[in-house]
Amino acid sequence: MTSHESQVRRGTLYGAAAYLLWGTFPLFFPLLKPAVPVEILVHRVAWTVLVCAVILTVVRGWRQVLAVVRSPRRLALLAAASVFIAVNWGVYIYGVNSGQVVQTSLGYFVNPIVTVGLGVIVLRERLRPLQWTAIGIGVVAVVVLAVNYGGLPWIALALAFSFGFYGLAKNRIGRGVGALASLSVETALLAPLAIAGIAWFELTGRGTFTDNAPGHPALLVLTGLVTAVPLLFFAAAARRVPLTTIGLLQYLAPVLQFAIGVFVLSEPMPASRWFGFALVWVALAVLTMDLLRTTRTRLRLARAAQAAAT
Repeated sequence: MTSHESQVRRGTLYGAAAYLLWGTFPLFFPLLKPAVPVEILVHRVAWTVLVCAVILTVVRGWRQVLAVVRSPRRLALLAAASVFIAVNWGVYIYGVNSGQVVQTSLGYFVNPIVTVGLGVIVLRERLRPLQWTAIGIGVVAVVVLAVNYGGLPWIALALAFSFGFYGLAKNRIGRGVGALASLSVETALLAPLAIAGIAWFELTGRGTFTDNAPGHPALLVLTGLVTAVPLLFFAAAARRVPLTTIGLLQYLAPVLQFAIGVFVLSEPMPASRWFGFALVWVALAVLTMDLLRTTRTRLRLARAAQAAAT
């Protein structure tokens, strides 16, 4: 096995680990009850800041954080990203702890379609025919699921769009900012509100941090590690494997969440809901086909250009 093949294999394992950990979140957040979603969210932000600070100190990564802070444009984009990720985390925690894990998985199934749509609307990108087909099927799927749910599946849509706009903000920043530095700045910007929220919960007697010690406080503190570790795995994967591989691995998380919701938590799945999800999966299959075909074409052209140059 060559050094490159070894790196790709390690990267694939890191990526799979990241998405599998994200996929198990529906089993973790219910353990934090009786804390309400907002209390869980503020603790998650606060402890993630602390974990990131420790990791930055160990790996000597503060210089990149300072570089981001000194750039008004990047700082503004990360401030916007922090708002979107806070909404995403909050809605996800609410969805999981209110027994709607299947709908949260739908949000992350729909997210790639939303991301492509945002590319057209915001970045003025031109879509290929298969991408238009996927968006059309995705819209039909949302309509079918809205009829099934008796209204828009707002949890799924909030997750898909908040993560879509989060990705858009990160895209405008560029690849110069690493995942750890980015998460550190995002959560640091949210930290004052998070600390104020924790103080409010505790001072008003609504907080649960001191309840059932040491188990419950330990689980709330653990939200920092639970947030940071998969992201570090993802960052390690992104440096080693092609974007195509990351694009395929990303489906592991919602697939696992869906399986947990249906087969572990026994959430209802009437036939019409299965049909709506099937349409979403068809749309994702079309997107994946387009991604693989486009990647093969680009590689073939790159090789031809390299051969011509030699």
